[in-house]
Amino acid sequence: MRTIYLDNNATTRPADEVVAAMNDALREHWHNPSSGHRPGQTARHGVDLARESVAKLLGCRDRQIVFTSGGTEADNLAILGSLASQPDRNAFVTSSTEHDAVRESAEVAEKAGAEIVWLPVDNNGVVDCNALEQTLKQRGRDIALVSIMWANNETGVIQPVETIGNLCREHDVRFHTDAVQWVGKAKTKVGEAPIDLLSFSGHKFHGPKGAGGVYIRPGVRLEKRSIGGAQERDRRGGTENTAGIAGLAAAADLAGKWLETDESARLAKLRDRFERAVIDSVDDVLINSAGAERMWNTSNIAFKRLEAEAVLMLLSERGVCASAGAACSTGSLEPSPVLMAMGVERVFAHGAVRFSLSRFTTEEEIDEALEIIPQAIAKLRSSMSAV
Repeated sequence: MRTIYLDNNATTRPADEVVAAMNDALREHWHNPSSGHRPGQTARHGVDLARESVAKLLGCRDRQIVFTSGGTEADNLAILGSLASQPDRNAFVTSSTEHDAVRESAEVAEKAGAEIVWLPVDNNGVVDCNALEQTLKQRGRDIALVSIMWANNETGVIQPVETIGNLCREHDVRFHTDAVQWVGKAKTKVGEAPIDLLSFSGHKFHGPKGAGGVYIRPGVRLEKRSIGGAQERDRRGGTENTAGIAGLAAAADLAGKWLETDESARLAKLRDRFERAVIDSVDDVLINSAGAERMWNTSNIAFKRLEAEAVLMLLSERGVCASAGAACSTGSLEPSPVLMAMGVERVFAHGAVRFSLSRFTTEEEIDEALEIIPQAIAKLRSSMSAV
Protein backbone atom coordinates (compact mmCIF):
# COMPACT_ATOMS: atom_id res chain seq x y z
CA MET A 1 0.00 0.00 0.00
CA ARG A 2 1.33 3.42 -0.95
CA THR A 3 1.93 5.89 1.86
CA ILE A 4 0.61 9.42 1.27
CA TYR A 5 2.45 11.55 3.79
CA LEU A 6 0.48 14.69 4.71
CA ASP A 7 1.96 15.30 8.17
CA ASN A 8 4.83 17.60 7.26
CA ASN A 9 4.21 20.07 10.08
CA ALA A 10 5.13 17.22 12.42
CA THR A 11 8.34 16.46 10.53
CA THR A 12 9.63 16.37 6.98
CA ARG A 13 11.64 13.76 5.10
CA PRO A 14 15.34 14.63 5.23
CA ALA A 15 16.61 15.58 1.79
CA ASP A 16 19.20 13.27 0.24
CA GLU A 17 21.80 16.05 0.43
CA VAL A 18 21.12 16.37 4.16
CA VAL A 19 21.68 12.66 4.76
CA ALA A 20 24.92 12.81 2.74
CA ALA A 21 26.21 15.80 4.73
CA MET A 22 25.45 14.05 8.02
CA ASN A 23 27.12 10.82 6.89
CA ASP A 24 30.24 12.78 5.94
CA ALA A 25 30.30 14.51 9.32
CA LEU A 26 29.87 11.24 11.19
CA ARG A 27 32.52 9.36 9.21
CA GLU A 28 35.14 12.01 8.53
CA HIS A 29 34.61 14.97 10.87
CA TRP A 30 33.37 13.34 14.08
CA HIS A 31 35.91 15.08 16.30
CA ASN A 32 35.05 17.45 19.15
CA PRO A 33 34.95 21.01 17.76
CA SER A 34 36.21 22.34 21.11
CA SER A 35 39.46 20.36 20.84
CA GLY A 36 42.61 22.27 19.93
CA HIS A 37 44.14 19.66 17.61
CA ARG A 38 43.82 19.82 13.84
CA PRO A 39 40.91 17.33 13.44
CA GLY A 40 39.01 19.16 16.17
CA GLN A 41 39.58 22.48 14.47
CA THR A 42 38.44 21.01 11.16
CA ALA A 43 35.20 20.05 12.90
CA ARG A 44 35.03 23.60 14.30
CA HIS A 45 35.42 25.01 10.80
CA GLY A 46 32.48 22.85 9.68
CA VAL A 47 30.31 24.27 12.46
CA ASP A 48 31.34 27.80 11.50
CA LEU A 49 30.47 27.24 7.85
CA ALA A 50 27.12 25.75 8.88
CA ARG A 51 26.36 28.83 10.96
CA GLU A 52 26.96 30.96 7.87
CA SER A 53 24.51 28.86 5.84
CA VAL A 54 21.79 29.13 8.47
CA ALA A 55 22.39 32.87 8.89
CA LYS A 56 22.03 33.35 5.14
CA LEU A 57 18.64 31.58 5.20
CA LEU A 58 17.45 33.73 8.11
CA GLY A 59 18.87 36.99 6.76
CA CYS A 60 21.21 37.82 9.64
CA ARG A 61 24.86 37.56 10.67
CA ASP A 62 26.36 34.22 11.61
CA ARG A 63 27.36 35.40 15.09
CA GLN A 64 23.67 35.97 15.86
CA ILE A 65 22.85 32.25 15.58
CA VAL A 66 23.02 29.89 18.57
CA PHE A 67 22.57 26.21 17.77
CA THR A 68 20.24 24.13 19.97
CA SER A 69 18.67 20.67 19.86
CA GLY A 70 15.62 22.11 18.09
CA GLY A 71 12.69 24.47 18.37
CA THR A 72 11.59 23.45 21.85
CA GLU A 73 14.97 24.14 23.43
CA ALA A 74 15.23 27.36 21.43
CA ASP A 75 11.86 28.51 22.79
CA ASN A 76 12.87 27.56 26.33
CA LEU A 77 16.12 29.49 26.04
CA ALA A 78 14.46 32.58 24.55
CA ILE A 79 11.64 32.71 27.10
CA LEU A 80 13.14 31.49 30.35
CA GLY A 81 16.52 33.01 29.51
CA SER A 82 14.88 36.40 28.90
CA LEU A 83 12.96 36.31 32.18
CA ALA A 84 16.05 35.28 34.15
CA SER A 85 18.20 38.01 32.59
CA GLN A 86 15.69 40.79 33.41
CA PRO A 87 14.89 40.41 37.13
CA ASP A 88 13.35 43.89 37.22
CA ARG A 89 10.66 42.79 34.72
CA ASN A 90 8.32 40.05 35.88
CA ALA A 91 5.60 39.77 33.22
CA PHE A 92 5.47 37.55 30.14
CA VAL A 93 2.95 38.15 27.33
CA THR A 94 1.88 35.41 24.93
CA SER A 95 -1.25 33.80 23.46
CA SER A 96 -3.12 30.57 24.10
CA THR A 97 -2.64 29.48 20.48
CA GLU A 98 1.11 28.99 20.90
CA HIS A 99 2.95 25.69 20.67
CA ASP A 100 3.31 23.68 23.87
CA ALA A 101 6.98 24.68 24.03
CA VAL A 102 5.86 28.26 24.64
CA ARG A 103 2.72 27.56 26.68
CA GLU A 104 4.54 25.20 29.03
CA SER A 105 7.47 27.62 29.36
CA ALA A 106 4.88 30.17 30.48
CA GLU A 107 3.55 27.73 33.06
CA VAL A 108 7.06 27.07 34.40
CA ALA A 109 7.70 30.81 34.59
CA GLU A 110 4.41 31.35 36.41
CA LYS A 111 5.31 28.74 39.04
CA ALA A 112 8.58 30.62 39.54
CA GLY A 113 6.65 33.84 40.25
CA ALA A 114 6.23 35.47 36.85
CA GLU A 115 2.92 37.00 35.78
CA ILE A 116 1.56 35.64 32.51
CA VAL A 117 -0.66 37.75 30.26
CA TRP A 118 -2.62 35.67 27.73
CA LEU A 119 -3.63 37.69 24.69
CA PRO A 120 -6.97 36.90 23.01
CA VAL A 121 -7.27 35.80 19.37
CA ASP A 122 -10.11 36.17 16.87
CA ASN A 123 -12.07 33.25 15.41
CA ASN A 124 -9.32 32.68 12.85
CA GLY A 125 -6.62 32.55 15.53
CA VAL A 126 -5.06 35.93 14.78
CA VAL A 127 -3.74 37.76 17.85
CA ASP A 128 -5.59 40.88 18.94
CA CYS A 129 -2.99 43.62 18.38
CA ASN A 130 -5.21 46.23 20.07
CA ALA A 131 -5.16 44.15 23.24
CA LEU A 132 -1.38 43.86 22.96
CA GLU A 133 -1.01 47.62 22.48
CA GLN A 134 -3.12 48.34 25.57
CA THR A 135 -1.13 45.84 27.60
CA LEU A 136 2.14 47.43 26.51
CA LYS A 137 0.88 50.91 27.34
CA GLN A 138 -0.26 49.85 30.79
CA ARG A 139 2.46 47.36 31.73
CA GLY A 140 5.40 47.99 29.40
CA ARG A 141 7.96 48.55 32.14
CA ASP A 142 7.00 45.25 33.80
CA ILE A 143 7.12 43.07 30.68
CA ALA A 144 10.26 41.03 30.10
CA LEU A 145 9.11 39.46 26.85
CA VAL A 146 6.31 39.16 24.31
CA SER A 147 6.26 35.82 22.47
CA ILE A 148 3.97 35.25 19.48
CA MET A 149 4.59 32.53 16.88
CA TRP A 150 5.07 33.51 13.24
CA ALA A 151 3.02 30.66 11.74
CA ASN A 152 0.75 28.38 13.74
CA ASN A 153 1.69 24.71 13.72
CA GLU A 154 -1.95 23.51 13.76
CA THR A 155 -3.77 25.94 11.48
CA GLY A 156 -0.97 27.58 9.51
CA VAL A 157 -2.21 31.06 10.47
CA ILE A 158 0.41 33.75 9.91
CA GLN A 159 0.57 36.31 12.68
CA PRO A 160 1.22 40.04 12.04
CA VAL A 161 4.79 39.74 13.30
CA GLU A 162 5.89 43.10 11.85
CA THR A 163 3.08 44.95 13.66
CA ILE A 164 3.68 43.08 16.91
CA GLY A 165 7.41 43.72 16.76
CA ASN A 166 6.96 47.42 16.09
CA LEU A 167 4.57 47.74 19.03
CA CYS A 168 7.14 46.08 21.27
CA ARG A 169 9.89 48.39 19.99
CA GLU A 170 7.75 51.44 20.74
CA HIS A 171 7.50 50.34 24.37
CA ASP A 172 11.06 49.01 24.76
CA VAL A 173 9.89 45.43 25.27
CA ARG A 174 11.72 42.39 23.96
CA PHE A 175 9.93 40.36 21.24
CA HIS A 176 10.39 36.65 20.50
CA THR A 177 8.75 34.68 17.72
CA ASP A 178 8.54 30.91 17.42
CA ALA A 179 9.25 30.63 13.69
CA VAL A 180 9.57 26.84 13.58
CA GLN A 181 6.78 26.54 10.98
CA TRP A 182 7.98 29.59 9.03
CA VAL A 183 11.73 29.27 8.52
CA GLY A 184 12.61 27.28 5.41
CA LYS A 185 9.08 27.60 4.03
CA ALA A 186 8.94 31.38 3.54
CA LYS A 187 11.55 34.06 2.97
CA THR A 188 13.00 35.45 6.19
CA LYS A 189 14.99 38.64 6.79
CA VAL A 190 15.08 38.64 10.55
CA GLY A 191 17.97 41.09 10.68
CA GLU A 192 15.74 43.75 9.11
CA ALA A 193 12.63 42.91 11.17
CA PRO A 194 11.61 44.21 14.62
CA ILE A 195 12.44 40.84 16.17
CA ASP A 196 14.81 40.28 19.09
CA LEU A 197 14.67 36.49 19.30
CA LEU A 198 13.56 33.85 16.78
CA SER A 199 13.38 30.05 17.14
CA PHE A 200 13.73 27.54 14.29
CA SER A 201 14.11 23.80 13.77
CA GLY A 202 15.75 21.91 10.90
CA HIS A 203 13.42 18.94 10.69
CA LYS A 204 10.54 21.18 9.62
CA PHE A 205 12.28 21.99 6.31
CA HIS A 206 13.83 18.65 5.29
CA GLY A 207 16.71 18.77 7.74
CA PRO A 208 17.47 16.43 10.65
CA LYS A 209 15.70 16.13 13.98
CA GLY A 210 17.75 17.32 16.95
CA ALA A 211 19.19 20.39 15.25
CA GLY A 212 17.79 23.92 15.39
CA GLY A 213 18.59 27.20 16.98
CA VAL A 214 17.71 30.68 18.05
CA TYR A 215 18.51 34.03 16.46
CA ILE A 216 19.57 36.60 19.07
CA ARG A 217 19.67 40.26 18.16
CA PRO A 218 22.90 42.03 19.19
CA GLY A 219 22.61 43.52 22.64
CA VAL A 220 20.00 41.01 23.87
CA ARG A 221 21.27 39.24 26.97
CA LEU A 222 20.03 35.76 27.88
CA GLU A 223 20.77 33.58 30.88
CA LYS A 224 21.66 30.18 29.45
CA ARG A 225 19.57 27.13 30.30
CA SER A 226 22.06 24.37 29.37
CA ILE A 227 24.89 24.58 31.89
CA GLY A 228 28.20 22.78 31.66
CA GLY A 229 30.37 24.52 29.10
CA ALA A 230 31.07 27.74 27.24
CA GLN A 231 29.97 26.52 23.82
CA GLU A 232 27.85 28.69 21.51
CA ARG A 233 29.35 31.94 22.82
CA ASP A 234 28.57 30.80 26.37
CA ARG A 235 24.84 30.69 25.66
CA ARG A 236 24.32 26.95 25.37
CA GLY A 237 26.65 24.50 27.10
CA GLY A 238 27.35 21.05 25.68
CA THR A 239 29.36 19.57 22.82
CA GLU A 240 27.90 20.64 19.49
CA ASN A 241 25.93 18.08 17.47
CA THR A 242 28.26 18.39 14.50
CA ALA A 243 26.44 15.88 12.30
CA GLY A 244 23.05 17.44 13.01
CA ILE A 245 24.46 20.92 12.40
CA ALA A 246 25.95 19.77 9.08
CA GLY A 247 22.55 18.42 8.06
CA LEU A 248 20.87 21.63 9.18
CA ALA A 249 23.26 23.66 7.02
CA ALA A 250 22.55 21.48 3.98
CA ALA A 251 18.81 21.88 4.56
CA ALA A 252 19.25 25.66 4.87
CA ASP A 253 21.15 25.84 1.57
CA LEU A 254 18.46 23.79 -0.20
CA ALA A 255 15.64 25.84 1.32
CA GLY A 256 17.27 29.08 0.27
CA LYS A 257 17.46 27.92 -3.35
CA TRP A 258 13.89 26.60 -3.27
CA LEU A 259 12.55 29.89 -1.93
CA GLU A 260 13.88 31.64 -5.03
CA THR A 261 11.40 29.63 -7.13
CA ASP A 262 7.61 30.02 -7.37
CA GLU A 263 6.97 26.53 -6.01
CA SER A 264 5.30 27.75 -2.81
CA ALA A 265 2.61 29.50 -4.89
CA ARG A 266 2.00 26.30 -6.86
CA LEU A 267 1.71 24.24 -3.68
CA ALA A 268 -0.63 26.82 -2.12
CA LYS A 269 -2.96 26.31 -5.09
CA LEU A 270 -2.68 22.55 -4.59
CA ARG A 271 -3.62 22.96 -0.91
CA ASP A 272 -6.59 25.15 -1.86
CA ARG A 273 -7.75 22.60 -4.44
CA PHE A 274 -7.51 19.90 -1.79
CA GLU A 275 -9.72 21.89 0.59
CA ARG A 276 -12.34 22.69 -2.06
CA ALA A 277 -12.54 19.03 -3.06
CA VAL A 278 -13.04 17.92 0.56
CA ILE A 279 -15.80 20.49 1.02
CA ASP A 280 -17.48 19.34 -2.20
CA SER A 281 -17.31 15.65 -1.34
CA VAL A 282 -17.95 15.58 2.43
CA ASP A 283 -20.87 17.06 4.36
CA ASP A 284 -20.50 18.99 7.63
CA VAL A 285 -16.86 20.03 7.36
CA LEU A 286 -15.15 23.22 8.47
CA ILE A 287 -11.83 24.64 7.27
CA ASN A 288 -10.38 26.18 10.40
CA SER A 289 -8.80 29.64 9.97
CA ALA A 290 -9.92 29.81 6.33
CA GLY A 291 -10.48 33.56 6.72
CA ALA A 292 -6.87 34.35 7.67
CA GLU A 293 -3.57 34.42 5.83
CA ARG A 294 -2.05 30.96 6.19
CA MET A 295 1.14 29.09 5.32
CA TRP A 296 0.94 27.55 1.87
CA ASN A 297 1.19 23.99 3.17
CA THR A 298 -1.29 23.74 6.06
CA SER A 299 -4.96 22.73 6.12
CA ASN A 300 -6.89 22.10 9.34
CA ILE A 301 -10.19 20.41 8.50
CA ALA A 302 -12.84 19.62 11.11
CA PHE A 303 -15.33 16.82 10.53
CA LYS A 304 -18.51 17.47 12.53
CA ARG A 305 -19.44 14.98 15.28
CA LEU A 306 -16.45 12.72 14.63
CA GLU A 307 -13.38 12.03 16.76
CA ALA A 308 -10.09 12.95 15.13
CA GLU A 309 -8.38 9.84 16.48
CA ALA A 310 -10.91 7.60 14.72
CA VAL A 311 -10.52 9.56 11.48
CA LEU A 312 -6.73 9.34 11.67
CA MET A 313 -6.76 5.62 12.41
CA LEU A 314 -8.95 4.85 9.40
CA LEU A 315 -6.93 7.14 7.13
CA SER A 316 -3.70 5.52 8.30
CA GLU A 317 -5.08 2.07 7.52
CA ARG A 318 -5.66 3.34 3.97
CA GLY A 319 -2.22 4.91 3.63
CA VAL A 320 -2.89 8.58 4.44
CA CYS A 321 -0.77 10.11 7.23
CA ALA A 322 -2.08 13.21 9.03
CA SER A 323 -2.32 14.56 12.60
CA ALA A 324 -4.87 15.73 15.14
CA GLY A 325 -3.56 19.21 15.84
CA ALA A 326 0.01 19.13 17.12
CA ALA A 327 1.68 15.76 16.60
CA CYS A 328 3.21 15.95 20.10
CA SER A 329 -0.33 16.06 21.53
CA THR A 330 -1.61 13.02 19.62
CA GLY A 331 -3.36 10.63 22.01
CA SER A 332 -5.22 13.33 23.92
CA LEU A 333 -9.01 13.03 23.81
CA GLU A 334 -9.45 16.70 24.57
CA PRO A 335 -9.96 19.11 21.66
CA SER A 336 -7.03 21.31 20.70
CA PRO A 337 -6.55 24.32 23.02
CA VAL A 338 -5.71 26.30 19.89
CA LEU A 339 -9.14 25.62 18.40
CA MET A 340 -10.83 26.22 21.76
CA ALA A 341 -9.14 29.63 22.00
CA MET A 342 -10.49 30.42 18.52
CA GLY A 343 -14.03 29.60 19.65
CA VAL A 344 -14.48 26.56 17.39
CA GLU A 345 -17.54 24.56 18.42
CA ARG A 346 -16.71 21.31 20.20
CA VAL A 347 -18.72 19.27 17.68
CA PHE A 348 -16.18 20.41 15.10
CA ALA A 349 -13.07 20.77 17.28
CA HIS A 350 -13.13 17.11 18.37
CA GLY A 351 -12.95 16.06 14.72
CA ALA A 352 -10.21 18.46 13.57
CA VAL A 353 -7.49 16.89 11.43
CA ARG A 354 -4.36 18.66 10.20
CA PHE A 355 -3.11 17.90 6.71
CA SER A 356 0.27 19.47 5.88
CA LEU A 357 2.16 19.38 2.59
CA SER A 358 5.86 19.69 1.84
CA ARG A 359 7.77 20.75 -1.23
CA PHE A 360 7.94 17.04 -2.16
CA THR A 361 4.13 16.57 -2.15
CA THR A 362 2.77 15.69 -5.59
CA GLU A 363 -0.57 16.31 -7.28
CA GLU A 364 -0.95 12.56 -7.68
CA GLU A 365 -0.72 12.08 -3.92
CA ILE A 366 -3.36 14.74 -3.33
CA ASP A 367 -5.66 13.17 -5.92
CA GLU A 368 -5.29 9.79 -4.26
CA ALA A 369 -5.94 11.26 -0.81
CA LEU A 370 -9.09 12.91 -2.16
CA GLU A 371 -10.40 9.49 -3.14
CA ILE A 372 -9.63 7.99 0.27
CA ILE A 373 -10.82 10.75 2.64
CA PRO A 374 -14.53 10.91 1.59
CA GLN A 375 -14.76 7.11 1.72
CA ALA A 376 -13.23 7.00 5.20
CA ILE A 377 -15.54 9.72 6.55
CA ALA A 378 -18.60 8.05 5.01
CA LYS A 379 -17.64 4.72 6.62
CA LEU A 380 -17.20 6.34 10.05
CA ARG A 381 -20.50 8.17 9.87
CA SER A 382 -22.26 5.05 8.67
CA SER A 383 -20.91 3.06 11.62
CA MET A 384 -21.99 5.81 14.01
CA SER A 385 -25.55 5.84 12.70
CA ALA A 386 -25.71 2.06 12.97
CA VAL A 387 -24.88 2.11 16.69
